[in-house]
Amino acid sequence: MRPPTLLPLAAAAALLVLLLLAAAPTPAASRRHHPAAAAADTETLDVAASLSRARAALSTDAAAAASLHQSAAAAGKPKRRSPRKGASPLTLRLHARDFLPGEQGRHESYRSLVLSRLRRDASRAAAVSARAALAADGVTRLDLVPANASAVFAASAAAIQGPVVSGVGQGSGEYFSRVGIGSPARQLYMVLDTGSDVTWVQCQPCADCYQQSDPVFDPSLSASYAAVPCDSPRCRDLDTAACRNATGACLYEVAYGDGSYTVGDFATETLTLGDSPPVGNVAIGCGHDNEGLFVGAAGLLALGGGPLSFPSQISAATFSYCLVDRDSPAASTLQFGDGAAEAGTVTAPLLRSPRTSTFYYVAMTGISVGGQPLSIPPSAFAMDAASGSGGVIVDSGTAVTRLQAAAYAALRDAFVRGTPSLPRTSGVSLFDTCYDLSGRTSVEVPAVALRFEGGGALRLPAKNYLIPVDGAGTYCLAFAPTNAAVSIIGNVQQQGTRVSFDTAKGAVGFTPNKC
Repeated sequence: MRPPTLLPLAAAAALLVLLLLAAAPTPAASRRHHPAAAAADTETLDVAASLSRARAALSTDAAAAASLHQSAAAAGKPKRRSPRKGASPLTLRLHARDFLPGEQGRHESYRSLVLSRLRRDASRAAAVSARAALAADGVTRLDLVPANASAVFAASAAAIQGPVVSGVGQGSGEYFSRVGIGSPARQLYMVLDTGSDVTWVQCQPCADCYQQSDPVFDPSLSASYAAVPCDSPRCRDLDTAACRNATGACLYEVAYGDGSYTVGDFATETLTLGDSPPVGNVAIGCGHDNEGLFVGAAGLLALGGGPLSFPSQISAATFSYCLVDRDSPAASTLQFGDGAAEAGTVTAPLLRSPRTSTFYYVAMTGISVGGQPLSIPPSAFAMDAASGSGGVIVDSGTAVTRLQAAAYAALRDAFVRGTPSLPRTSGVSLFDTCYDLSGRTSVEVPAVALRFEGGGALRLPAKNYLIPVDGAGTYCLAFAPTNAAVSIIGNVQQQGTRVSFDTAKGAVGFTPNKC
């Protein structure tokens, strides 16, 4: 039997080298770990998809708004409902403003559409800041309604001289829903607003009504309409003693920071939200004299924290909403009474101002960019416990998040340092940090996260902070500085996240991808 052939020395050495290389990590294998590590610090922006949505937002094709029209038609169909029991959840569908009937085709370019949004947003943010500042200064009465606003009541009541009950610039209302008003229910488009406390709708007879998409509500055709007496607690919650001299019925007025206002009768009505059972005895304003940039909506569903807001009147300790991309015709939902915890929810303390109950403040402590906390003192986002000055408001009507000037500068500078390979271009409107991404299908950008008291951090998808401002590929960092004391988390940053408010537990929840 022949002995086994021995390998030549050179071959054995070569085999040993191969075995060692196989056992040790190769340079290529080592490089595979770097993208995974970097992924924790970056987000991918799908440029092609966002530009496609932007261009589609200009479409006048009826199919582009099919989701809204179908849900509106469904909402108008009578359904068999069982009586409402306890805290049964109420749900309704939300739609972006630019897909309302009559809104499509109003802009010749996507840039024009964006500039229009930003002009509305500037008025909204300024009004929110002014309302919060006035409350912090202890101002409880403002006569902002024009002198002729009460002319509708000249024959039966003295001029109304009431306070600003609630509210901010209506012209920037960006999300709407179909709400049934009265009995039988009339389906009307209503603005959804967490910065207002008084729900109202335009009513016949109109002394002065702006144009709306639906016929103006006629209270004489509703079996459930009833005037609120002047001496009732609900009338006193308006902080006004204005009455119709002949009947003793309560009159209301709401003035907004952009010069818009609504004046009329305060009444109780039945509201129907989606497929949910009707909700009776809800105090609303029946506006006979209404002015301002209210788009085509018939009125407003108030979601603020005051005693007259819709959640307060139905004793809903919890409610939540999820806002779809404003360039999408898809619908999302607003839900009341469903406080079930969701996996992946980032929770933060809900704060209330000692001077106003309208706004929802959140205990925000900082921001991180690219996984690194910014050098921003927590005091930049803190609320003064005595006056209510400062703080951070979560608002459904403001689009772009406003940050204290120093905090914004820290965010912007860190973001710019993290995007050295992206070509810069000139600023657009209130945006000073913009890029030319034309010709690219996707880009990697630094991750941005909002940090809250208790350790929670809401990591934003790239499309919620780097947004297109035209159809050609110009993108801008969607934050803005403010000199006001209060900061605002706007709806661009909230898109695609279910935002929940639990007033009983004092908590705000942010659940990504739960529309």
